[in-house]
Amino acid sequence: MLNSRTSICGGLLLCALALGACSTKPMTMPMAMMSDATAMSARLSGASEVPPTATSASGSVEASLDKKSSELSWTVTYSGLSGPATAAHFHGPAMAGANAGVVVPLTGDMASPMKGKSILTAAQAADLLAGKWYMNVHTAANPGGEIRGQVTPRN
Repeated sequence: MLNSRTSICGGLLLCALALGACSTKPMTMPMAMMSDATAMSARLSGASEVPPTATSASGSVEASLDKKSSELSWTVTYSGLSGPATAAHFHGPAMAGANAGVVVPLTGDMASPMKGKSILTAAQAADLLAGKWYMNVHTAANPGGEIRGQVTPRN
């Protein structure tokens, strides 16, 4: 009797597992497991500067905006500049082809890669998420910026 009861319970468990595996209802993630960060990126070039610069330099921005804390963290890499980087900034709000003031200056060592973090206001975060920020890297030969790129959310 114990064996038949064990077999029935085991069989019911297997059926329940099989039915769950065949379910057509999509599984949803608990809210705690969903990401609160938006990945952002930009490709930096002289052609994107306003006005454009004649340079073979290039670079990239990889960033993440935490939607709960409004903390922006970034890594900026570049190569081929006309000389050492003298400054680098996030600017906004401005769409590609337009210039704007500095929103977040990068501080510390300007050697590639440049890493940092900053807490944004709600308005700054909204502009950033709307693609209205750009990053540029300045040199002595190009004090207005040698390379630039529009920072946009990654899909």
